[in-house]
Amino acid sequence: MPVKKLKDFLNNQKVKYVTITHSPAYTAQEVAASAHVSGKDVAKTVIVKLDGKTAMAVLPANRKIVLQDLRDVTGADRARFATEDEFQSLFPDCETGAMPPFGNLYGMDVYVAPDLAEEEEIAFNAGSHTELIKMAYRDFERLVKPKVMSFTT
Repeated sequence: MPVKKLKDFLNNQKVKYVTITHSPAYTAQEVAASAHVSGKDVAKTVIVKLDGKTAMAVLPANRKIVLQDLRDVTGADRARFATEDEFQSLFPDCETGAMPPFGNLYGMDVYVAPDLAEEEEIAFNAGSHTELIKMAYRDFERLVKPKVMSFTT
């Protein structure tokens, strides 16, 4: 079952979405293959530290973050990947590494790669390694209000 907090939020906002159950998968590319969704449509959520502040970088499964680019576009002096120990407690309702890209529900900024912002739909881990939520990108954008910036290769 998807994260209750997320599902309740989407239902309260009257957002149409689909939940896709798939075999256990731990990388965004595995999730895409397991759920039969294109890697460019599956969003992976990477937790980063920007000048010590925790944030979400959201990008297509088939892309990688360039930390220097993320630092440059956000204006941060320091940018690094957060360790699991640093972020695990921030997502008590999620399996580690399966956080949905809804920073607004967890009190953090969200940065989205332009490739995702150009898609009609977005699919992402629903808090577990066996469920994906797929919804219209425009609804995601309206609810999360991410900052769209280039930081991938």
